[in-house]
Amino acid sequence: MRFVPNTITALRVVLAPLLILCLLQDTRWTQITALVLFVLAAGSDWADGHVARMMNAQSRIGRFLDPFADKVLVLGTFSALSWLYPEQVPWWAVLLIFARDILVTVLRMVAEVSGKSLRTIRFAKAKTVLQLAFLTVVIILRVLSYVPDTARFAEQALFSGYIFWMLMFVVGMTLLTGFRYLIRTDYVNPV
Repeated sequence: MRFVPNTITALRVVLAPLLILCLLQDTRWTQITALVLFVLAAGSDWADGHVARMMNAQSRIGRFLDPFADKVLVLGTFSALSWLYPEQVPWWAVLLIFARDILVTVLRMVAEVSGKSLRTIRFAKAKTVLQLAFLTVVIILRVLSYVPDTARFAEQALFSGYIFWMLMFVVGMTLLTGFRYLIRTDYVNPV
């Protein structure tokens, strides 16, 4: 049973490409499917950690796989939305988020090579929640843009400046967490 948390995490990696494929299709049902897949994948981020703590099944592979799965889900979804809404979700913003994730991954690898572990800070967990919330809002608006009664509202919301400025806040918080990791000195020995 110790493999259950890592299986939940791996499911997130599997769901991400399906989600992206659905997002890039142009039908109401594929958008609804994309939303369902995103909610399942985002929920698995909480579930794998909860199950791991409950079963006392935390592992080195889990500490690597969980952030990797987050990156696949978040960066894949940001990339798809950047393709669909290049003015609201510009590529340079996605690249900044990607650069921060590369930085933290490198720091994690350096810590592992030296026999230590770089644990996720609470602020970075809040950043992930913020990113997932932003992506959820945009995907919900995309779904609503395919429903005749809400299409006008959804398109106005999508193409207003609000989405861009919400993204700028998300990017700022993301970069701030990267800086916090960069100046961090409290590496720990692995469990």
